[in-house]
Amino acid sequence: MDRRQFITTSTAALIAAGMPTLAFAAGGPIRIIFDTDPGTDDAMGILLALRSPELKIEAITPVAGNVPLEHTLPNALALLELAGRTDIPVAAGASVPLTRTLVTAAYVHGENGLGGAQLPPPKTRPVAETASEIIRRIVRQNPGQITIVAVGPLTNVATALRADPAIAAMVKAIAIMGGSLSGGNVTPAAEFNFYVDPEAARIVFDSGIPLTMVGLDVTRKALFRDEHLKALQAVNTPVCRFAADMMKRTLDRFHEDSQAHRAVAMHDPLTVANLIDPGILTLQDYFVEIETEGELTAGESVGYPGRWRKSAPLAPTPGSIADTTPFKSNAKVAMGVNVDRFFNLLMSRLTAA
Repeated sequence: MDRRQFITTSTAALIAAGMPTLAFAAGGPIRIIFDTDPGTDDAMGILLALRSPELKIEAITPVAGNVPLEHTLPNALALLELAGRTDIPVAAGASVPLTRTLVTAAYVHGENGLGGAQLPPPKTRPVAETASEIIRRIVRQNPGQITIVAVGPLTNVATALRADPAIAAMVKAIAIMGGSLSGGNVTPAAEFNFYVDPEAARIVFDSGIPLTMVGLDVTRKALFRDEHLKALQAVNTPVCRFAADMMKRTLDRFHEDSQAHRAVAMHDPLTVANLIDPGILTLQDYFVEIETEGELTAGESVGYPGRWRKSAPLAPTPGSIADTTPFKSNAKVAMGVNVDRFFNLLMSRLTAA
């Protein structure tokens, strides 16, 4: 599909025509805190959010994950400068997981997190508040109005909840890129973000906040290919030049030994896109628990779609136990994706004038 087709078949055409955009039809932009570890797909997700009037970013809170905080923090600042949005505050988050040694994914995202693509060193500085502090302040000042978009390890969000448990009742929702009900991408059990900080993920899933989990079950199907790269390369804007350079380097790294079937999953942009256009994903109610104690399975997200039994108690007791626990979901889990609808939105927003 060429750039003209992307534009004419997407919501960007509505914007160009002065038509209402998706979120405005429902009463106004969605106010979000963007918690992220940029990261190539994080960068694409940030740029999508910045170029989508359906979303209003209140703050960006970088965390260590794909690469250390010494890269994710300046990457976030530099992306805002690239997009001309230095009005958005950036607050430094956690440099290590809650209880574990940080494991990064530079082999995927490059040593600088942006696939080796370069942005000028940022001139802007992070605010004095930490990520946990700014999350707590914004949520408390706007109860029931803030959605957290969390596309990295959940350390910042868990730290805020541990410091101020009462804010759980004030957060509107959390859209999470993480987890999987169909196997991991770092271990056979665990997806990367939950693998990096399983304890943080458990705190978030136990919080009672309405959650949407966008995991590998759908993100593995949203594959950025050379046709999408060509659409970016055809547009001579700063955003497209940078995105094209970053994604070309990423495709080349993933497929250094073979040029066949070149593709990279767009994990984080898919999570953002579904906020803009909820029809992109099909969601199902699950009760999701995060494994934290397994030597081989830490970070695994275990989903119960109904009244499934948990493991029997380890301590033997006389008699038997009747499992009468009623089913109650704690998350909506993405199980299906309209890939064409997603890429129509992503590419049209990035390539728009």
